[in-house]
Amino acid sequence: MAFPQQRLRRTRRTAGLRGLVRETRLSPQDLVYPIFVTAGEDVRNPVASMPGIFQLSINHAVTEALRAHDLGIPAVLLFGIPDQKDEAATGAYDPEGIVQLATRAIKEAAPELLVVTDVCLCEYMSHGHCGVVEKETGEVLNDVSLELLARTAASQAEAGADIVAPSDMMDGRVAAIRSELDNEGFENTPIMAYAAKYASAFYGPFREAADSVPQFGDRRSYQMDPANAREALVEAGLDIEEGADIVMVKPALPYLDVLRRVRETTDLPLAAYNVSGEYAMVKAAAQNGWLDERRAVIEALTGIKRAGADIIITYHAPDAARWLST
Repeated sequence: MAFPQQRLRRTRRTAGLRGLVRETRLSPQDLVYPIFVTAGEDVRNPVASMPGIFQLSINHAVTEALRAHDLGIPAVLLFGIPDQKDEAATGAYDPEGIVQLATRAIKEAAPELLVVTDVCLCEYMSHGHCGVVEKETGEVLNDVSLELLARTAASQAEAGADIVAPSDMMDGRVAAIRSELDNEGFENTPIMAYAAKYASAFYGPFREAADSVPQFGDRRSYQMDPANAREALVEAGLDIEEGADIVMVKPALPYLDVLRRVRETTDLPLAAYNVSGEYAMVKAAAQNGWLDERRAVIEALTGIKRAGADIIITYHAPDAARWLST
């Protein structure tokens, strides 16, 4: 009689069985590819801290989106880098803003590719914060910012965005955006809410890529304390009550416990953002010959999915899709 341990050993060591009994399956269909779109003509600026990632003008962003689509990646996430910034983030909700123009161009080139748009003000604010700032105190004004965020989401939906993704972490922004979308006739446009977005050290390369480093202070007053997990469940619950269709945990790898706990509280689709710092560390280690990039990336992304993510936003998406298909 074979004991359980012996039976497990046989399934592990029999090559044909390993795939058959695999518990977690990773696919290109699980991935979303972030793209940084910048103003200008024929621009392809490398991001030094993120090898393989570029700030792209619209023509190159379309090409990159088509490449992702051809690899079986179902969606891209757009971040905009405008040519001008101000203290009212007017570029965020301009109908001719960089994300709005890129959305139209990508949807025209690949109508079936999902375009997710980042709803935040930091890339468009001259001070780099995610909301309107009171000049005298430097305080980020939550309620004043909601109107601008809602206008941004509506303008992106008007441009053809399939999903809007508020990443600002202002209280009440999901409800404000849902109301504005419904009032403007976009009641079927889903909201993917950054429900648990931590004040993380792993965002450094992103801020270089998006040109969104705060000019003063930091974002800890409106992003979450990395020490808190129960708070993430409260934040996710509030976003769901306000109308979020998808909730997200960001970053991914240092917060797999949070991801699992959120998974256990909701049946809504759950996203995880494998952020720029996580990407940069793997790239740096691989370039130094310290680890096998392919194996490390697939292992990390599988771990994120195993923890409960339905959707993984990752800069590794094109490489991972290619590796998963071979």
